[in-house]
Amino acid sequence: MADVQRRGRPLPPPPPRGPLGPPPSRLAPRLQPVDREKTCPLLLRVFTKIGGHHSDNDFAVRGKEPKDEVQIYTWMDATLRELTDLVKEVAPEARRRDATLSFAFVYPDKRGRFVVREVGRTFSYPNMRRPDSGSKTLSELKFQIGDYLDVAILFQ
Repeated sequence: MADVQRRGRPLPPPPPRGPLGPPPSRLAPRLQPVDREKTCPLLLRVFTKIGGHHSDNDFAVRGKEPKDEVQIYTWMDATLRELTDLVKEVAPEARRRDATLSFAFVYPDKRGRFVVREVGRTFSYPNMRRPDSGSKTLSELKFQIGDYLDVAILFQ
């Protein structure tokens, strides 16, 4: 109260009480889904390999990428589950009950060398007891148009 009398003006009202948790500015923005009727899809170059990911040296020479390529037209809001289903259509090994698909982005670093960075895993046949990264979208995973997608088909 002495503060108010000394400066001659009232204190500002206290902030309204809301739900507990971090301030709204710290919350991650929820990405809006893409209108697939009006938005042009992007070309995603997908490279599959059984047993593990391709090495960064496999992508070192432009035009001499690995031969096991699938080209998919998709959108930035495509989930890893959607991509899993598309890979299962073209790779019979991915349809096995014990198959796990590991997704990695392949992109050039600042020096121009390719980097293979794993971004998520899905199960060929998911269930509630085995959570996976299937609900993550390409944009949430920081995919950039022009990157490649490397899919390792693993067996348990």
